[in-house]
Amino acid sequence: MATPERYGLIGTGSRAGMYVNALSGTHFGVEPLDDVAELVAWCDVNPGRLDVYERDVVASGHPAPARYAAEDIEAMVRDERLDRVVVTTPDFTHAEFVSRVLRAGADVIVEKPLTIDAEGVRAIGEAIAETGREVITTFNYRYSPRNSSLRRLIAEGAIGEATSVHFEWALDTVHGADYFRRWHRYKQNSGGLLIHKASHHFDLVNWWIGAAPVRVFASGGLRFYGAENARARGVGERPERGTGTTGDPFALDLSLDARMKELYLDNEGHDGYLRDRDVFDEGITIEDNLSVLVDYDSGATMSYSLNAHSPWEGYRVTVNGTEGRAELEVVERGAVLVGEDGRVVVDPSMHPGYSPEDEVRPDSERLVLQRHWEGAQVVPIPEGIGGHGGGDAYLVEHLFHRVQTDAPLGRIAGYDDGVRAVSVGIAGNRSLETGLPVRIADLDLGV
Repeated sequence: MATPERYGLIGTGSRAGMYVNALSGTHFGVEPLDDVAELVAWCDVNPGRLDVYERDVVASGHPAPARYAAEDIEAMVRDERLDRVVVTTPDFTHAEFVSRVLRAGADVIVEKPLTIDAEGVRAIGEAIAETGREVITTFNYRYSPRNSSLRRLIAEGAIGEATSVHFEWALDTVHGADYFRRWHRYKQNSGGLLIHKASHHFDLVNWWIGAAPVRVFASGGLRFYGAENARARGVGERPERGTGTTGDPFALDLSLDARMKELYLDNEGHDGYLRDRDVFDEGITIEDNLSVLVDYDSGATMSYSLNAHSPWEGYRVTVNGTEGRAELEVVERGAVLVGEDGRVVVDPSMHPGYSPEDEVRPDSERLVLQRHWEGAQVVPIPEGIGGHGGGDAYLVEHLFHRVQTDAPLGRIAGYDDGVRAVSVGIAGNRSLETGLPVRIADLDLGV
């Protein structure tokens, strides 16, 4: 039996849970990985969050990983003989941590986005060139069966050559609002939703149609969240944070969720990070409404829109081709309702008076193919496992088993894929600043 690879982890917020659970054998839908991977070291600026995860790892029957400080990442890689390090820290830190790990002698798995700006892309690219090491970007939406089904349809030539894409993504007032409560709300931290959120979507289109973006024009603004917008709508004084606030559907009370409480509320004294700030606060610098036009090297064009205050959540994709058209519509949450206590009820079935027959927009997914001169047909979508549209478990299996080939889907996303995804957002942010279209070649990203 081969010796399991030795893993490190940088960042132990909520997103780290997927990797910790997989490596400790407790991730739903993932077979135990003890024969291929073991978590031996980790790092976080907040020791309280490390305590939470250490308790879980030890409870699973695995030894507690060794702890290291952020300034000692090189020592962590060297002393623990790490093969790979998973980076799940805030976006603006990715370039530094990925580059340091590579130069210290380990490969990297990094949460999307790869980084937030051109300088970060160049820094990581230089570290890869120097070391020859591997960087994998975790685009878990590629692994969602509905998205894989659309990829397969296009790859098999069902619609001919793709000529245009229309992509609309709606984030509701639970999920969308969350980006305006925490560190993402500042563009210097996240690159805005064009980077942090939409890099998922831009990667999907790059992958679906097998093309690279070459020119971007963007328009958008902060039109719903933020103090100025609230005042314009006559909203009065707001609480600074959601915990302890009642009767406000935009408030996030961390004390009501055991996991959020122990990871964030109970440990904010260590680093001062507040996870539940008001979405109508002063100083928010990211956009909540965005529209983008993208030209591709294949000749195709995409029109894209993102709204972060929709009453329902999901997305619609249309891909037109020389021989027909494919349409994917997904409803991830058909409504956000408010209960008698004024708190959000994200599951409509828990709302008083709920009846399934009354749902106009039930949670659903539907892929339709219609070729020229033929009637429309529904394309079956296989069942998934776990979060992100059923893709997380498949992603984890590929990551830790180091799957290298995935024909014909090609779901494994390397460094170049990560760069192409963020390149649209980087160019889009520049376009927002200048009011002009931006050629990606002019960004000097190295791909």
